[in-house]
Formats: sequence, C-alpha cells, structure tokens
Amino acid sequence: MSMSKKMLGDLMRQAQVIQEKMARTQEEMAGKMVEASSGGGMVTVVANGKQEIVSVKIEPEIIGQNDKDMIEDLILAAVNEALRKSRDLVAEEMKGITGGIGIPGLF
Repeated sequence: MSMSKKMLGDLMRQAQVIQEKMARTQEEMAGKMVEASSGGGMVTVVANGKQEIVSVKIEPEIIGQNDKDMIEDLILAAVNEALRKSRDLVAEEMKGITGGIGIPGLF
C-alpha cells in the first residue's frame, strides 16, 4: 500500500511541475507573435500567442478602391489565418511540455 501512495505522490509532483511549466509558457505566449496576410499582402494581421489580435495593417491602395466588401473579406481572412497560426504556436509549445500527450481543454 505504501508503494501505491509513493507512486501517487510522485505522479502528483510531476503533474504540479507540468502545470507550472504550462503556466509559464502561457505567460510567455503573450510576447510571441505570428503574422498572416491576405490579398497578396494588402492586409496584414499580427496576433500573439494568447490569440489576441495586436495589429491590423491595410495597404493604402485598397482603401482608394472603395470596395468595402473586399476589404472586409481580406481582413477576415487575415485575422482567421493569424489566429490559426497562434493556436498552432501554442500547441507546439505545449507539446514540448507535455511530451506530446494531448490534455483536453488546454488550447
């Protein structure tokens, strides 16, 4: 029985270490950036590893075209791609911590 308690204690300590590493990594993600563009670079969006959009840049050439629907579509495409890249960045960082074991609800 004492062997079982020791194993459980070891497992709990390992889980705590992983949890601490994950918390640090999540904090670090705020400083990591990914960039995505659409329309051949006409719209560029930057997101951080916390899936927050930090900037949107629109080339002046498309503003002059007065095509509101096209501009909105380009922004939407770039935002979605930036968020996908951000999620991929976080997943890759977490895989390094968890050893590739998927833990539901982390990202």
